[in-house]
Amino acid sequence: MQKRALIVGLGIAGMSAAIGLRRAGWTPVIVERAPGRRTGGYFINLMPDGMEAAAGLGLDRLRTRSPEAGSTWSLNRRGHRRPAPGWLDLPGHPTAMVRGDVEAALWHRIRPGGDDGVEVRFGTSPLEITERDSAVEVLLNDASTGRRSRETFDLVIGADGLRSTVRRLVFGPHERFMTTWNAMICAFPLPGQAPSFGAQDSLISARAGRAVWVFGLADRPPTALLTYCTKDIDAQFTGDRTERLRTVFGDMDHPAVRHVLDALPSTPDYLFDSVHQVKMERWSSGRVMLAGDAAWCLNLFSGMGTTAALRGGAELGRALEEHPDSLGAALAAWEARLRPFITTHQRMARLKHQWFVPTNRLLGGVRTLAMRLAVNARRAATEERLLQAAAPGRGPAVRAVAE
Repeated sequence: MQKRALIVGLGIAGMSAAIGLRRAGWTPVIVERAPGRRTGGYFINLMPDGMEAAAGLGLDRLRTRSPEAGSTWSLNRRGHRRPAPGWLDLPGHPTAMVRGDVEAALWHRIRPGGDDGVEVRFGTSPLEITERDSAVEVLLNDASTGRRSRETFDLVIGADGLRSTVRRLVFGPHERFMTTWNAMICAFPLPGQAPSFGAQDSLISARAGRAVWVFGLADRPPTALLTYCTKDIDAQFTGDRTERLRTVFGDMDHPAVRHVLDALPSTPDYLFDSVHQVKMERWSSGRVMLAGDAAWCLNLFSGMGTTAALRGGAELGRALEEHPDSLGAALAAWEARLRPFITTHQRMARLKHQWFVPTNRLLGGVRTLAMRLAVNARRAATEERLLQAAAPGRGPAVRAVAE
């Protein structure tokens, strides 16, 4: 008999897990609390590990949007712009896209009725999860009808995000696993580029404890990220979101910043949330496991969330194929492969946090100096390449040909 798995969450981690399960011979069922599939979204990037995982999952319709032109500019307090290294200049050569690009490619693979079709139930979420001797019993609620039903599965996967219902029901309250970073983020697409900048330009306006980023993309308008530090997280969720952000960023009086703030009230698709990481000793308990943000949440500052979610699904399918007769051995192998990668990037996120938004003036000064040194180093490297190209017989590339 074919084994059944319940996946809670139709995000990147959930759909990736569904593809992995299908390839291992399982029958996945996805339940999603929202009434429909999300589209659009904010800027994300994939590192080489993520691109490799995407290829392994068969995402042949994955759209990339790395700018073919454009520059990255840092805006100072006086409104002057300087060339700056952008997010896509970081080591590893990340590839730019928006969240909806990855979700659309995954949906193409698992959509009901397709070649790799998976049953998807919208407006549905778990209320109870009970592990039996050889199966997991789940009480599911269909919000559209109010109907509740009990079903049994061989495996339950919580891929339902930072505040995972599956994690709460099986592993314990959120406070046990969510580390607080005293920071907020608001990410959303812009209707168009900021005035006086090129269509694919990226912009950074950072001060101690606050930063505005605009990510230029190919084939579509840019997306924005507002991020700031705060010690009172609960207070950030009270009152009007737009007015709160206007208060935080109101004195950053640059036309580009005003353009971002003015676009916020009319955007239909945005993420406004506090910043956390999830840290757990184990990502599975018996026949229940967690994946993606529910398990580890590298957070937006890491730039590795999508890569990790895709890799999690690809590795799950591989582990189940290698251990078809022992779910426990498969989940142990899956976690052993992923754990070092996740631990490394959770630690790296602390450094990247300072790149996004320096938490004090001293670190802000260090960040500014580092950016200038990076720009100067890149300029020197470009000049050296041009000199080598203009002088026959000079430089290692020419010598290699001569040899």
